[in-house]
Amino acid sequence: MPMPTETDNLKAGEGDRVAQISLTQIALLPLYHRQTIPTEYIDAMGHMNVRWYMALFDNATWRFFDAMGLDDAYFERSHAGGFALKHFVTYWAEVQAGQTVAVHTRILGRSDKRFHFMHFMVNESSGITAAALEALGTHVDLRQRKSSPLPPRIAKRFDNQLAEDRQLPWPAPICGAIAV
Repeated sequence: MPMPTETDNLKAGEGDRVAQISLTQIALLPLYHRQTIPTEYIDAMGHMNVRWYMALFDNATWRFFDAMGLDDAYFERSHAGGFALKHFVTYWAEVQAGQTVAVHTRILGRSDKRFHFMHFMVNESSGITAAALEALGTHVDLRQRKSSPLPPRIAKRFDNQLAEDRQLPWPAPICGAIAV
């Protein structure tokens, strides 16, 4: 996938079909994390190290979980949790110290136990999409340490957001290796 420019931002393609995803479109997705990058996140290459992309995506995931009802109180009360099953990260542009990034999230699908979602990291300082994380997670019974169905109340929250996200006029730039 080619690097995005300020005019085309992010190209999502399936075969010969290419759709443009603007920053305006991404900004309509729920925002789950925003941070200005400290110098400590910069590596020997002079840009934000990959481990910090994952940390920022992880911060967004916890806020996304909270919005879906998968918060600390639920985990403690229900002896339940969420496990990561698969991740696929795409990097389109560097992030530098002092720049502010925002992570927006789109739900791509779900089953009784699993949820497929994508985080988009927008560099608000440069005005381009820097990276995306596509992920598959599962709801877990922590007593048995096994996947378990999402409770109806939480499944409904996922379904409501998924219904909104399915109305978006642009395809998510999925890797094709993750599905529920």
